[in-house]
Amino acid sequence: MPSTTGRGRRKTGPSIEDVARLAGVSAQTVSRVSTGSQAVREETRARVLGAMDQLGYSPNRAARALRNGSFGTIGLLAYRFERTGEALTTEAVVRAAEEQGYSVTLLSVQQPVADEWEHAAHRLSHQAIDALVIIRAEQATPESLALPAGMAVAVSDSRLVGHYPSVVADQVQGSEDATRHLLDLGHRQVHHIAGPDDSEPAYVRFATWQRCLTEVGIRPPEPWRGDWTARSGYEAGLRIAENRDVTAVYCANDEMAFGLIRALHEHGLRVPEDISVVGFDDIALSGFSSPPLTTVKQDFRRIGQELVSLALDQLGTRGPRHHGRTVIPTELVVRSTTAPPSR
Repeated sequence: MPSTTGRGRRKTGPSIEDVARLAGVSAQTVSRVSTGSQAVREETRARVLGAMDQLGYSPNRAARALRNGSFGTIGLLAYRFERTGEALTTEAVVRAAEEQGYSVTLLSVQQPVADEWEHAAHRLSHQAIDALVIIRAEQATPESLALPAGMAVAVSDSRLVGHYPSVVADQVQGSEDATRHLLDLGHRQVHHIAGPDDSEPAYVRFATWQRCLTEVGIRPPEPWRGDWTARSGYEAGLRIAENRDVTAVYCANDEMAFGLIRALHEHGLRVPEDISVVGFDDIALSGFSSPPLTTVKQDFRRIGQELVSLALDQLGTRGPRHHGRTVIPTELVVRSTTAPPSR
């Protein structure tokens, strides 16, 4: 039922007065229900919500923000949401936000260059968001991403860690566990397919692998460099298959491990009988690949929960905010792609 304004102009949608009339309550009561106030009886709340559904009424979010200072929205910024790690973290952030009564607005950077991050910062200044979560913005710096003053921000796995409150998986522990697992099985050398060289998580996993080998007197070999995709793991695998001295490979993520395993299979090499393989992430497919993949599990759900909690905890605070880091433990999941060397 369309309503009219005080000057007789017709509005295209139902108003708060229309909802109040249908529910048999005051407009103030409808407003209280819209803003989540607890000062409304449950039976009245149900009646108002029913009237909203029947009329197709949506509270004006901008007006709500003016009344109580909240848009009920978290911004989520990343480069390439379609990558597996970003997608899993995004899903976790959205779930955690919903549990807190917030929606999520996605803000994507198309190219990892300074101009794109500056453009993202400009867009942020016009977004109706209460807080911001940044994931895997490896190329962003505090200078290239000048955020609005006072914005509640939480970051993960990027060069912004240390400049804003952050949540990160324990990349060091995970890489140590992966490398030492292969060494403990008796492999005299562990090779590595690294992630892209502009990625902070890839660098930490590479540096930790290198250190673990050096500490036991093994000279680290030159790593193969991938880009997180299964194809890059496959291409590295074609070269690895030609080197019959390789008995163990630690891959910086599961997808590259899958690509490697396919390349080895095509060259008649068996996993783990000829070459052991370890991945990182423990994505859903890892437990159902053939053979099931030994990998390092990241708790993406907890990472998302902690990011949202850290961002929302900053709302309403005054004065300087701590730039501490919350570290989420990883876990080595041993399956069927690792075994003692056969040669």
